[in-house]
Amino acid sequence: MTTTEAPAPPLVTLPDGPIDQSTLSRAQKALLALSDDVAAQLAEDHGVCVRPIALRRIELSTGRVDVVPVPCGSTREDKCRPCAEKARRLRMVQCRQGWHLEDEPIVKPADPTDAQKDLMAVRADLHAAHALAREAGDDTECENIADAVAEIDTELRALGVRGRLAPLDGPDRLPVKRSTRRRQDAPNLPRRPVENRTVGTVYGGRYRPSTFLTLTLDSYGRVDKNGAALDPDRYDYRRAARDAIHFPKLLDRFWQNTRRCVGWDVQYFGSVEPQRRGAPHFHAAIRGTISRAELRMIAAATYHQVWWPPHDHQTYTGDHVPRWDALASAWIDPDTRVPLPTWDEATDPDALDAPAHTVTFGEQVHVKGILGGTEEAGRHIGYLTKYLTKSVGQAAGLDDTATTRQRAHARRLAAELAVTPCSPRCPIWLLFGVQPKGSRSSMVPGVCKGKAHRPEHLGIAGRRVLVSRKWSNKSLADHRAERSTFVRQLLARAGVQPAYAVDDGPFEWETTKAGDPDVPPRPVLLLHAIHQRQRWRADYDAAVLATTEPDPDCLATESEAA
Repeated sequence: MTTTEAPAPPLVTLPDGPIDQSTLSRAQKALLALSDDVAAQLAEDHGVCVRPIALRRIELSTGRVDVVPVPCGSTREDKCRPCAEKARRLRMVQCRQGWHLEDEPIVKPADPTDAQKDLMAVRADLHAAHALAREAGDDTECENIADAVAEIDTELRALGVRGRLAPLDGPDRLPVKRSTRRRQDAPNLPRRPVENRTVGTVYGGRYRPSTFLTLTLDSYGRVDKNGAALDPDRYDYRRAARDAIHFPKLLDRFWQNTRRCVGWDVQYFGSVEPQRRGAPHFHAAIRGTISRAELRMIAAATYHQVWWPPHDHQTYTGDHVPRWDALASAWIDPDTRVPLPTWDEATDPDALDAPAHTVTFGEQVHVKGILGGTEEAGRHIGYLTKYLTKSVGQAAGLDDTATTRQRAHARRLAAELAVTPCSPRCPIWLLFGVQPKGSRSSMVPGVCKGKAHRPEHLGIAGRRVLVSRKWSNKSLADHRAERSTFVRQLLARAGVQPAYAVDDGPFEWETTKAGDPDVPPRPVLLLHAIHQRQRWRADYDAAVLATTEPDPDCLATESEAA
């Protein structure tokens, strides 16, 4: 018996030239571009947010009300590519400005004024009066003094006083202090007095190199080329989950040790990224040079002890979980009806004599010297910010190209993270028989909304970019303001007057609600944003042409050709 293969369906194509959609078939119409897709692609080409937010802008001077599109500000390219790319480039500017500085970016605080000192003196008298009223048990007088102190604090802030102001009442419970003595199995580090400088040393009278550093965590088992465990049963997922959650604390300890060891105020710009195996690692641009031997010694001697209650074995599983007792305002055991130990009771030094976990770095420490202004410096800045527009899972390779073994490895790690407490306030502590800090009836035992427990974050719940305070002495808002100021100055120098208001203000902003009659649909907002960007670009290009001096060589060539 012979079988005849069915003929292949004809290829659907569109006619050449102008298209009359009324004569097309359904299959041909499906090949046409959607209007929303055209607008979104045009917005990406112009660098306009594809998910603009409608905000109501009220001009206080004239009372005019406009609904304007505002960028969403997402840092993920799968949500909004233009906003994510804009945020990444801003981080690149921040990294570049602070990496190879030759002068200290430290600004000396202003001297206290007489008005500030007078208000602080009044505040000191109120502190003493509050202490006397509290000893006498006069609650009314204490409340009156607290109101007066609140008014003085507002005036101090208005006068330019920053920092934490001393509270009237001290803490109910002193913080628990652990011994700072180093572990016996950790190597000792030299301790030098830290100089008040952040720039590096000059070599040869003109070279001031800096450092690029990469730190990784320890191995938890053998993995393949894609980062998946070769033997999942022998891979230490529990230690991997805990190390990922406490990795930020380990980095803080590393920089403390670095400054004490090298003897100057080391500044850094770093990014936390996942490896293919799902473990976080850290890339950092360090201002100045530190020897490879010192950095490897510091990394080997750095550790972080987690002084939390033991959480190796769950006390409650399934439906057998603690219950909330409204009368006792506490979580109780479902069988004995006895309240569970509070966080303070479980972490008391008398009850907790050993840390629940200790985090350390792995043996791989990569150190490289970089000269400022070179192509290599620009390449490493791009490498530092390469994955900032991707989610943690995407940066680890968990996308459509991930293998079956990779997905199984990620599921095992996510399952361990689901039962690993992420903070003292995590509701997962109830599964281990401990009431978390700030326990309340709305908690669900074993269910935490923290980012560390979401599978796509792989335990990396903190900030992806870590910048020291004296890196450039500027925040991201300062860098954005610099770009805006540059454009304003360029337009003013060229004599270009925009035909639209550029943050003239003062403005008051209101959020809009779904169904507001004055709010246009999102496609209309997107078109308005594209039109606005086109006008901005036209004015900027005109200003650049007006302020750019013509090249004499080009003029000579044109005259000869004429």
